[in-house]
Amino acid sequence: MTETARHARALAALGHEARLSIFRLLVKAGEDGLRVGDIGEHLGLAPSTLAHHLSTLVDAGLVLQERRGREVFNSVDFPAMRRVLGFLTSECCAGLAMKPAESAA
Repeated sequence: MTETARHARALAALGHEARLSIFRLLVKAGEDGLRVGDIGEHLGLAPSTLAHHLSTLVDAGLVLQERRGREVFNSVDFPAMRRVLGFLTSECCAGLAMKPAESAA
């Protein structure tokens, strides 16, 4: 998978309102992350819906899951998030040379 394809997959995962809300909540939680149940309580999501959206974020490489005893904690993969942000901003304000328009005549 190319770098652009990886970033497109991550951005597509964030392109759903529920997943974006989950991701932003996990960003606020920081490195410690949150238990699945805590995410559901904060956002009012049913467990099956939450599991589906978390799975998509994990598959996109944006969220890490860690089992601690009987509980699963979810946290943002901050290096992955920074890579996506870097990809989006890497050529910011670099300028763009436009090709001359071809004559229609």
